[in-house]
Amino acid sequence: MSEQKVLLSELSDGVLTLTLNRPDAMNSFSRELLGALGAAIEDANFNPDVRVLILTGGPGKKASFSTGADLKERATMSDEEVKRFLSNIRRTFTAVENMRQPVIAAINGFAFGGGLELALACDIRVAAEEAQMGLTETSLAIIPGGGGTQRLPRIVGLAKAKELILTARRIKAEEAAAIGLVSKVVPGDQLLSTCHELAAEIAKNGPIAIQQAKFAVSKGMDASLEVGLNIESVAYWHCIPTEDRLEGLKAFKEKRKPVYKGK
Repeated sequence: MSEQKVLLSELSDGVLTLTLNRPDAMNSFSRELLGALGAAIEDANFNPDVRVLILTGGPGKKASFSTGADLKERATMSDEEVKRFLSNIRRTFTAVENMRQPVIAAINGFAFGGGLELALACDIRVAAEEAQMGLTETSLAIIPGGGGTQRLPRIVGLAKAKELILTARRIKAEEAAAIGLVSKVVPGDQLLSTCHELAAEIAKNGPIAIQQAKFAVSKGMDASLEVGLNIESVAYWHCIPTEDRLEGLKAFKEKRKPVYKGK
């Protein structure tokens, strides 16, 4: 696992794992890390060899997915620089959300502020038993600026999202699972293997179908049922002329596993 000092990358069997790697800063987002993540997301989005992406945090003295913006660096910024940095965070996390491929957040420890906002931009969240998370910005007299005020209510509901944001409360993994913030909680030493098993389960399916299914669910979520059904129809139509669809039918008939090529 190596490519960049602050962001580690490994591609295996169609699964790309990106690891935030600022252990001395609890994987908080510096300008450098944010830039590296943005570039990696853009590259992965157009890489046909990537079928699923896993985002996680590297090890350190305290297990952390990410504790959000690097506040030491933030303290050196002017008001205009803070605005520019926030715009970059929002743009990068939106790029994660809009990736063609499914994205799994492997929350291995603390996920506070922007760290949780990054996880919220992912399609699926799995947490280690020792993980803690929260949108803690109001305790610093600011508000979530990386999409948290919009994505959290869509995931856990309006009232619970307001409670968590307004109190700046930190919650443990079990509570996060109970409110639907994460889909699964596992022992820390099984987190990555669990996420890779989930990624492999996804990656074995038709890549174009997976991308179109993600698109239909994501874009139809906030639409009326009628509009959502039309989105689903258009997404389905994209699958019809593909080689993979014919391969799926052929494999079913021949009672074998299909070999999908993303074509």
